[in-house]
Amino acid sequence: MKLKFPTAYTILFALIALVAIATWFVPAGQYDRVANEALGRDVPVPGSYQVVEPNPQGFYDVVLAPIGGFYDPVSYEARAIDVALFVLVIGGFLGVVTRTGAIDAGIARAMVRLKGREKWMIPILMAFFAAGGTIYGMAEESLAFYALIIPVMIAARYDAVVGVAIIMLGAGVGTLGSTINPFATVIASDAAGVPFTNGIMLRFALLLACWLACVVFVMRYAAKVKADPDLSIVADKRESNEAHFLKGGRTGGEAPTFTSMHGLILLIFAASFGVMIWGVAAGGWWMAEMSGLFIVSSIVVGLIARIGEEEFTSTFVDGARDLLGVALVIGIARGIVVVMDAGNITDTILYWAESAVDGLGKVAFINAMFALQGLLSFLVPSSSGLAVLTMPIMAPLADFSGVERSLVVTAYQSASGLVNLINPTFAVVMGGLALGRVPYERWLSFMWPLLLILIVIIMAGLSLSALA
Repeated sequence: MKLKFPTAYTILFALIALVAIATWFVPAGQYDRVANEALGRDVPVPGSYQVVEPNPQGFYDVVLAPIGGFYDPVSYEARAIDVALFVLVIGGFLGVVTRTGAIDAGIARAMVRLKGREKWMIPILMAFFAAGGTIYGMAEESLAFYALIIPVMIAARYDAVVGVAIIMLGAGVGTLGSTINPFATVIASDAAGVPFTNGIMLRFALLLACWLACVVFVMRYAAKVKADPDLSIVADKRESNEAHFLKGGRTGGEAPTFTSMHGLILLIFAASFGVMIWGVAAGGWWMAEMSGLFIVSSIVVGLIARIGEEEFTSTFVDGARDLLGVALVIGIARGIVVVMDAGNITDTILYWAESAVDGLGKVAFINAMFALQGLLSFLVPSSSGLAVLTMPIMAPLADFSGVERSLVVTAYQSASGLVNLINPTFAVVMGGLALGRVPYERWLSFMWPLLLILIVIIMAGLSLSALA
């Protein structure tokens, strides 16, 4: 019997178990922490690391970790339960809109108008998501766009991987090259004791270079798939993906009639996402407000389409049910950090990282910092959580190596953004792949050449800046 790569659920549970085993061997330790009023959080005190009583995690803790992952707010902008509820509401909203036929008719009309120019959707959409990443760290809210973008890409004779890449790489490279992102650059700079504008030109350069590399990479893959669908890394899922995302597998034939009702529904559909972006970027919204927005939008769409109350509620629930697996992945992924924190090994790993860069020269220091932040990003996928954890410890070490503290901030956010393009402990990655029906191991096979290119770009930028 042919062995199959395990599902996301098995991978995440295995990681939880491995981290729990590590708490039996890794020395337990903690830094003292003080309140930082500017950040509104407690931050570790440099030089205060001390060994503490070990708290090894056992079978009981592993079983409860995914449950704790839903509720534990430590180091995260939102609890996983809030994000999971948002995903379920998005599923319900998409179910109602799909029921009206507006998405199917809209895609058909768009394909007719874009005939021969479909490839230009890739750089335009990736620029849009990169803007969200660099401005406010678009992450969980990007999950709302998968059911919109992927059907368009499949109808354009690409595949689901192209749709996933547009969103995940677009927003991810924007976060990698964060310029004014309050959840990464601003928090990290404040914790490092420098203005967030320091080093902004390097971050702009990294953003542009990495975005261009991602666009070229995705466009080449998309062109290859369009020329020969069998070259898709999800070629064996083509028929099922067409049936799932196009609600019947229609990629050709007679297009459905586009009516004025469809136009109005799609206008509300687009406006809902626009209002969501405004609410997050300027209105102080987060998961509760965004969930409420899409509930209201669902009701408005149902009224316009004259869907009966019973049919509306059943359609909404069916849509939410389609994304239940994604919601579960989000909580399970965060269970890994729950076990690390409970086992008192998070600060020990940070202390080892602090010791590893002590006394290095400029170029060696900043590249070692980049590598260590990448490792820590795997364990702490939250950009703001990683900033609060590491910057008070790592930034002062730059003074001894003759490196600007702002460069340490850039190394941190570049490493965090890079790792979170493939990080199995990052709920946005596992959730996005689940939404796109792309197996994790195939995403890795798709990504590894691009990761090498991005690493070279980032290390070159950091090294040249350290020597400047």
